[in-house]
Amino acid sequence: MNYHLFHLINAAAGHHDPLDDVLEWCAVWLIYLLGALAAVALLLALRSRSWSILVRVGASLALAFVIGQVVALASTEVRPFQTHPVHQLIPHDPGGSLPSDHATAAFAVAFAVGVFLSWRWGLLLSVLATVIGFARVWSGVHYPTDILAGAVIGAGAILIIALAVRVFDRRAHQHRSGAAASHH
Repeated sequence: MNYHLFHLINAAAGHHDPLDDVLEWCAVWLIYLLGALAAVALLLALRSRSWSILVRVGASLALAFVIGQVVALASTEVRPFQTHPVHQLIPHDPGGSLPSDHATAAFAVAFAVGVFLSWRWGLLLSVLATVIGFARVWSGVHYPTDILAGAVIGAGAILIIALAVRVFDRRAHQHRSGAAASHH
């Protein structure tokens, strides 16, 4: 199923040079635009002194990276061009394919911005993350499940950080409530 879906997408590559050029650019460079837009959104949040948002987004990205590395170490899946004839449009070293680092980072940032800052910014960044993932499959360097795994890892990291923030906030509130009650 994974290879079949990969083949449906990648088989169209290499036939329309202008479209290939756009998707090659997206596969390689769109992640930098996504990062720049996320930075703009976070800088706007910092103007209102919301440092906790920056910490939450940064922690989400770091956790997603760690989880992605653990999954990559456990995975035996290699890149599509190593085992199948593909239309490989961008250069890439052989090696592990699952999960896609690009998709993991893109979705982690998009989801974190959406959850911790603004659903509108998060939606825009999620669309860009989806385009990046599609472009990586189109270009022949990832399977669809590599992209899906990156999205799931990103979502999981945000869930873990959101739960940790909730526990921390609850304990801080209880501590403040207890300290206020002892002063009466």
